[in-house]
Amino acid sequence: MKKLLIPVLAVSFMLSGCAELQQVASQLPQGTAGSILSNADIAAGLREALDKGIDTQVTKLTATDGFYKNNLVKILLPAELQKVDKTLRDIGLSSLADEGLRMMNRAAEEAVKESTPIFVAAVKNITFNDAKTILLGNDEAATNYLKSSTNTQLYAKFNPVIKKSFGKVGADKVWANIITTYNKIPLVTKVNPDLTDYVTGQALEGVYKMIAVEEKDIRNNLAARTSSLLKRVFAAQDK
Repeated sequence: MKKLLIPVLAVSFMLSGCAELQQVASQLPQGTAGSILSNADIAAGLREALDKGIDTQVTKLTATDGFYKNNLVKILLPAELQKVDKTLRDIGLSSLADEGLRMMNRAAEEAVKESTPIFVAAVKNITFNDAKTILLGNDEAATNYLKSSTNTQLYAKFNPVIKKSFGKVGADKVWANIITTYNKIPLVTKVNPDLTDYVTGQALEGVYKMIAVEEKDIRNNLAARTSSLLKRVFAAQDK
């Protein structure tokens, strides 16, 4: 009787184990053709999607007027400088006000050109702790994760590039002229804005927005999945 009992228990244990494995497997995202995706697969797919966002969308920002003529990311004046802009236009200096806004955006374009490798490296080094949750999240889940995990670090690296860009494109001289001109106007409250800080933050926001554009496209447009990995991984979020 004992000899018969042992094989029966072994078979029962094996069947129970298989059932548990099937339950675990059923909880993992399924890729194309029903293939099970590991967390490593998903993370690799998300990184590729973000890399594609940089390559396809962020590079557009480095062209002349890449910020200035893109209403999605165009850098507008901070509240402190809106009164400066209005006052200059009211006294017939609209061309100077226009030039100031254009040069501010030009500095951001130049900075993104120099800083793209920083974003590429940031994406490469991301560890997706919960890749499945990000994959099955909203249209900007991966971009939001990138932003939350890299914004502080990227700001520190981006800020000196923006400062350098201000000098390279001549924005520093234009804005020095604008501020000096405005502060000489009788009865106005003098201003001394930190434009490097402001443009740094706005330029970063612009980069994240453009990456989000590509992520959304990959999630919703099958034709945007231009590699086998993207097709396999993002098929899981279509279900």
